Amino acid sequence: MDVLKFSGLERSLILQAMSETSFDLLVIGGGITGAGIALDAATRGMKTALVEMQDFAGGTSSRSTKLIHGGLRYLKQGEFKQVAEVGRERAIVYENGPHVTKSEWMLLPIYQGGTLGRWSTSFGLWLYDRLAGVKRSERRKMLTVEEVLEKEPLLNKTALLGGGYYVEYRTDDARLTLEVIKEAVTQGALAVNYTKVDSFIYSKGQITGVRVTDQLSRQEYFISAKKVVNAAGPWVDLIREKDGSRGGKTIQWTKGVHLVFDQRRFPLRQAIYFDTFDGRMVFAIPRDGKTYVGTTDTIFQGDPMRPRMEKEDRVYLLGAISGTFPGLYITEEDIESSWAGIRPLIAQAGKKPSEVSRRDEIWSSPSGLLTVAGGKLTGYRKMAELVVGRIPGEWRTCQTRNLPISGGKVGGSASFLQYVEETAKASGFSSEWANQIVRQYGSNAEVIFPLARELTGEEESLPTELLAILEYSIREEMAVTPADFFVRRTGALYFRRKWVEVWKQPVADYMAKRFDWSLEEKEKHVADLNQCLQETILAVGEVP
Repeated sequence: MDVLKFSGLERSLILQAMSETSFDLLVIGGGITGAGIALDAATRGMKTALVEMQDFAGGTSSRSTKLIHGGLRYLKQGEFKQVAEVGRERAIVYENGPHVTKSEWMLLPIYQGGTLGRWSTSFGLWLYDRLAGVKRSERRKMLTVEEVLEKEPLLNKTALLGGGYYVEYRTDDARLTLEVIKEAVTQGALAVNYTKVDSFIYSKGQITGVRVTDQLSRQEYFISAKKVVNAAGPWVDLIREKDGSRGGKTIQWTKGVHLVFDQRRFPLRQAIYFDTFDGRMVFAIPRDGKTYVGTTDTIFQGDPMRPRMEKEDRVYLLGAISGTFPGLYITEEDIESSWAGIRPLIAQAGKKPSEVSRRDEIWSSPSGLLTVAGGKLTGYRKMAELVVGRIPGEWRTCQTRNLPISGGKVGGSASFLQYVEETAKASGFSSEWANQIVRQYGSNAEVIFPLARELTGEEESLPTELLAILEYSIREEMAVTPADFFVRRTGALYFRRKWVEVWKQPVADYMAKRFDWSLEEKEKHVADLNQCLQETILAVGEVP
């Protein structure tokens, strides 16, 4: 089999190769869970394929709070073993991809009458540090009222008792997923987006493959595999239905919404994890000149393909902001963007959405289908290790604990800032842009800079800096629509909305040339992106 690039220009070739190969493992689902499984399997020596019916990270894995949580919430539930495991995994995720995961000091203000007390917060954070193996430089600190307000003057001063200060890790969830898939491909896996599983193929009652449809060309393919893993996130029960094995435990969808504000209107200095009026906890996090706030946690029963902010979600978060940052007078007119995501949790009768466990489980059907359900972004690598460990055969042991993901070959987290400085300086491009590229793409910047030089002057309608990352997204990250580029490859839909509005048409024009789209196809892709733009500012049912 010829070596195929992870390129949008080679999708049909990849699908053809998949249909002509017998795989040891086929993964259904291109979110972080499926990505992790594909990487683990490929590095153990399995012939591995992955299919995703939307774009990679198109569901939950681009719509989270964008934090690699250390498991602090599990202390409240007495799940000490979970705290220790999640803390270890957080450190591994950071070390293997410091360009997509960064430490973030989090301020936890304590108010009289709130759900958090000074002593209980201090003890909880101390216990968390020990269980999670937090390194000495990142262990918790307890702050006075004056110290809290020095770090974040916007906070409500009334009845403030002090605060806790601890480290979380911020990530770009969609890019993390992409980098894991790209590394799986480097290790020999084949992966393709916009490919929907229609049905299973059986021999003597056991699954031996799948029938899929390319959602772009509408062409049908058959893919053979000795083992199939269902890692479809919110759609795992739908896949089980296709297998006739949906029974026992099932998935409960809950929805989380985040609102985005410009820093000029919400000038947050410091990431905050704060109490709300109903006893839940919400994050406010500064990022790229914006402040985002979330999340809600409500039962969801709509279409998981396009979850949306509802008026109630907006009112709830604006109320939470008003209570904690009363001097800002933030209103719905200040919302610059939003996103909503679906959490595929394992249903637990009688529990509120925020109380449902985030633990993952593995289910096996009589046909041999393995399903992984539940789980969190932080634990993706360990989850994959457990799933792949159940694949029959003589394979290598797990290889991913100390394996840098794509872009992560920067000498480890301790060397990352030095790598950024040296690589950006040697690039020959402006310091600001070069630094941004190295910080976002890590060692893959060494591919982007030569590409930028190659493309200089090639396209009058696009600046070279934008053209380089667009072409890289097409050639190296299988971006095939403007939404792929603006939503999941760059995150611009949420954090650089005006940039999207300025460049959406030139980007669509360029992609139309690269993919040989008809005028009708190009207009459809632009319309899809415009719909995404509208959905980020309008609640369900509101008319533009």
